[in-house]
Amino acid sequence: MKLKRIISILAVTLSINLISPLFSAKASAAEVPPEIIGDFAITIDADTGEVIYAKAADEKSYPASISKLMTAILLAENKQKTDILPFTETALSQPAYSLYSSFGPINLGTTMTADDVMKALLLFSGNDIAYVISDALANSTEEFANLMNSRFKDWGLTNTHFTNPNGLHDPDHYTTPYELALITQKAYENQWVREVMALEEDTITTSNNLPIKIENRNKNVGKNGAIGGKTGYTDPAGRCLAAIYERDDRTIIGVVMRSAYDAQDISVFNDMNAIIDYSFNAEKTTTQKANDIVGNYELTYKAFKFFGPEKTVSVPMTLREDVTLYDNEINKAEASGTISVSAKDAWELAKNPEGTYKVSVRNNSKNYTLNADISTSDLIKENIVLYAVAAVIILLALVLLFVIIKLIAKGPKGSRGYRRSRRRSRY
Repeated sequence: MKLKRIISILAVTLSINLISPLFSAKASAAEVPPEIIGDFAITIDADTGEVIYAKAADEKSYPASISKLMTAILLAENKQKTDILPFTETALSQPAYSLYSSFGPINLGTTMTADDVMKALLLFSGNDIAYVISDALANSTEEFANLMNSRFKDWGLTNTHFTNPNGLHDPDHYTTPYELALITQKAYENQWVREVMALEEDTITTSNNLPIKIENRNKNVGKNGAIGGKTGYTDPAGRCLAAIYERDDRTIIGVVMRSAYDAQDISVFNDMNAIIDYSFNAEKTTTQKANDIVGNYELTYKAFKFFGPEKTVSVPMTLREDVTLYDNEINKAEASGTISVSAKDAWELAKNPEGTYKVSVRNNSKNYTLNADISTSDLIKENIVLYAVAAVIILLALVLLFVIIKLIAKGPKGSRGYRRSRRRSRY
């Protein structure tokens, strides 16, 4: 019981699920999420981590060559742009799309600068280039995969596992749209990777002075605010795309997985444009309104503030402002709120009746201000009987004390005058 009291006094948090009927309200036509061909997709605000659009965003799928974003991150973290990297036997054994098979002659021992390697990886998406990086950073493919998976663990990604640096199909090489968006965000945060992703085209060279002009396979880059990303395709993965957009001082990251690879190869890009346009225009839905009671907060206190019997009070906590969230499947399922106050007991909260409502969904949270429905007069009213009894006891104690004092003052068998009269009678 003592531990429970300490927790009640010093800590005070209460989790409440945000389940609001407003989420089920019919949205206006302008707010209806777009229908896309891709089976899985997501958009997130790069600055806040808020999920804006979601379609089966936690389903595991194959990322194909979008995996190379992780390979690019490790290259940027371990090499300088001027470092020299050689083509290895493993690199030259990779299938098309490979630089050596498309732009040869590139032989064992041919080298490139790390900057040109980065461009060949992210723009041309060379399968051989991914292994140039892997072999430069690790002793084996397995060791390089361990490097990637170790970083995923550090980032808290529990549904991602890579087995190779280029994303060629492996049943154990998978991720989800949500976690792939977080990987894309990490890539965007790296200046070198960000600079290369934004290029529409460039010319690179090898050690034998072979100039190679390459174009970005992301057809959206440079248009409508698209500043980078990575494409991917295998038969099991379908057409995939991760992309970053900047508009009006906002940055939004989008991922589409298992879209169609049509004759013109435009479906995945149209999918991305649709969810990005929607996301920049999307408005949040009010899930809880100002003046709504979001929960009761329990605190203990002593009836006479610093002493007396310990009591518990349940304080209604009221929002000062609206709580708003984007209308999507993740927010509906996972949004939760936590009430907290800085006051250590009910007397202190009555003096400063304010709290915080922290609304959290995955990597995003926002604090809202609460009013505590409690006052000093409330606590006094709650304990009025106790105070009355205490007052009576105090009054009786004072009366008793007064009587005792009078008796002491009078002394045994009367006053001093009585004792004097006894002395006179002797004569």
